[in-house]
Amino acid sequence: MSQEIRVRDVWKSFPRDGERVEVLKGVSLTIAPGELVAVVGPSGVGKSTLLHLLGALERPTSGEIVYGETALSTLSDANLAEFRNRQVGFVFQFHHLLPEFTALENVMLPLLIRRAAMGEAKARAQSFLAQVGLGERVRHRPGELSGGEQQRVALARALVGEPAVLLADEPTGNLDSKTGEEVFELLRQINRERRLTSLLVTHNEVLAGRTDRLLRMLDGRMVE
Repeated sequence: MSQEIRVRDVWKSFPRDGERVEVLKGVSLTIAPGELVAVVGPSGVGKSTLLHLLGALERPTSGEIVYGETALSTLSDANLAEFRNRQVGFVFQFHHLLPEFTALENVMLPLLIRRAAMGEAKARAQSFLAQVGLGERVRHRPGELSGGEQQRVALARALVGEPAVLLADEPTGNLDSKTGEEVFELLRQINRERRLTSLLVTHNEVLAGRTDRLLRMLDGRMVE
């Protein structure tokens, strides 16, 4: 079930050389259930930091992030980790696949972390790999797959736990234009079919312009 995400006056700073560097400066936004939103802007403006906060990988310095009726600040670290595993799917630019594991084993991992039965995890992973067009490549390791195929494995891994939210950080940034187009179309198709609340960080403004809404970041602030 898709989720509304509300971000209210979120600030994030990091220590650097004995000082605090403000990366996000009072960001506020709402993403409707099932909406596909793109965030664009130059490198270093805070796009990936925002994504990490939305995905509960980090906590904001101040401000609030709310999924549906759940304020992330109210969750303990353990509950936040469980929330992240069950509610959020991630796709990154560089795939982050485990090279010694097959495509199938990589996709099974989120379910095994949940302590799903091995047979169930395997069947679900096979199903999701088939959905992203890799039904014949389940036994291949990442080094035996093209960049586009690796990104499809990463997408299947993000989706296998049936999250409410999909977060993608430069998912086409490491691909040639044709493969990037194919991966983007697959993301958009999945967003439509599953009504997944989705946020895409990208430098590709052509692709970003084909989402439901384009947001622009500059100097740690949202300038929609």
